[in-house]
Amino acid sequence: MPASTADQTPYYITTPIYYVNDRPHIGHCYSTLIADVAARGQRLVGRDVFFLTGTDEHAEKVSKTAAENNKTPMEWATINAERFKAAFEFMNFSNDDFVRTTEERHKVKAVEYITKLKDEGVVTLGDYEGWYDPSQEEYLTEMVAKENDFNSPVTGKPLEKRVEQNWFFDLPRYEPWLKEQIESGELRILPEARKNEVLGRLKQGLRAVPVSRKIKEGDADWGIKMPGDDSHRIYVWIEALCNYLTTVDTDERRKYWEGEVVHLMAKDILWFHAIVWPAMLYALGKKPPETVYAHAYWIAEGKKMSKSLGNFIEIDLLEAYAERYSLDAMRWFLTTQGPLGANDSDFAHARFIEVYNADLANSVGNSMSRVGNMIDKYFGGTVPATCNGEFGFPNGSSLQTALIALSNAGKAVDDPARTYHFAEFTQNAVNDAVDALGRMDLGSMLSSGRSIVKHVDDFISYCAPFTLAKQLDTLDDGKHALESILYSCAEALRIASLLLSPAMPEKMAELWQNWDCDHLNTAEDSNSGFKAPLSELAAWGGAYSIKPGQKILKGEALFMRADAKEPAPEAESVS
Repeated sequence: MPASTADQTPYYITTPIYYVNDRPHIGHCYSTLIADVAARGQRLVGRDVFFLTGTDEHAEKVSKTAAENNKTPMEWATINAERFKAAFEFMNFSNDDFVRTTEERHKVKAVEYITKLKDEGVVTLGDYEGWYDPSQEEYLTEMVAKENDFNSPVTGKPLEKRVEQNWFFDLPRYEPWLKEQIESGELRILPEARKNEVLGRLKQGLRAVPVSRKIKEGDADWGIKMPGDDSHRIYVWIEALCNYLTTVDTDERRKYWEGEVVHLMAKDILWFHAIVWPAMLYALGKKPPETVYAHAYWIAEGKKMSKSLGNFIEIDLLEAYAERYSLDAMRWFLTTQGPLGANDSDFAHARFIEVYNADLANSVGNSMSRVGNMIDKYFGGTVPATCNGEFGFPNGSSLQTALIALSNAGKAVDDPARTYHFAEFTQNAVNDAVDALGRMDLGSMLSSGRSIVKHVDDFISYCAPFTLAKQLDTLDDGKHALESILYSCAEALRIASLLLSPAMPEKMAELWQNWDCDHLNTAEDSNSGFKAPLSELAAWGGAYSIKPGQKILKGEALFMRADAKEPAPEAESVS
């Protein structure tokens, strides 16, 4: 999709709301980071974005863990909700809201929705017998229970056979509609492998879904009572799903649900988001989300993460990596190397260093640093002129002959008639990035930015401005050629920085400040909104392009090369 015609409807992206039973770890941070990068990308193209995250607090195990820690459920929930807020602030997430399911704004609306489903006759009282997963607080089908030897498919802990009287949502009623929505692509389930999983499970048939839990003697007073039946509490999963709607079901925010809605989560909770929640919305007379995206998992140094192995990557280790290599470097690694597709990804120190050096220290950082240094050295840090970005050196021209003689220590250039079309190349990269963003292919979106950096590096190697600068007195139009070369490199990197900024907002804001690029409302604030859509910001020679007389400061290198032999950072011990 061309950048100039990017979708401008409101964009609403959500993460799962996270259990407050323990401290945040890499899984929580990764899901929220992906949502953050997507939200920043959509703001960049000019869309009105709402980005939601938060905490799920009414689970049974929250009250149990609270008692084990001599806390009330609310005290325990608040302690961990604040930990999530602190972790997300550290990660520089740009979420517009943080919802807690213990807040009145959520509870009131959730009760309103369940009441409507009861009034519509799609939530009714009945008896249920099935396999219950206490560790995940959900019932499983007989087939799923058997496939996992009657253990939790997530934690491996034993399932329980339970017989309960519950209020049930008549999910089978919506099976034909769900199948049509998913097969037609009206409800996009991504990546494609997840869509196939859901359709395969749909073939097994649907069962009514419990909406409530009977309150037993001795149960903690924790959760939302079932409307019209104080002997039941709303099942935590049903209530939690409602957060996506409760938070924006206001006069000021309703436009976001009416726009494009994207739910992002890990693959273990796909079923609720792809089947149960869309059916509930349809029953409520609300449109389903446009996209449900379920990513895979992280592993650690080639091994599945588990608390028993002691290899779980908590927020403290991410902080240690950020302290040594920068927060944006860590964000870049997680975004570009993470399990956004169907397969799990390995958080391995050697791989981190490899990616850090190849993508950032030797590429993005080095290219931006040496272009800034050359403008500072040869033109006193002031941009001398502009250029339309067109470079063609016909074979035999005096300038081309000189460049061939000067570059690469006198080695012949492979293609002496090579032509560079910077304006066209950068526009194509922008269009590719916008198209990838629409597919939630964030790796390709960021690769479009890096492709411009690589193009600049290739151009510098080809025309050798550092060598040309030493011979200005002996070449016709040498000064003009050097001015044009360095301007084109700087302008191309400016455009590249826009495409890289969703993953690295702080580092790119640092570059913009050093290069006096007025792209942000407040240059010091990497989370502030852009002054114009990407189609205008990235236009070569447009209103936001680099201008003659603009100051380019050398600044410090954005990324210093890392020593592969250096031991991995270690997390500080936390009590």
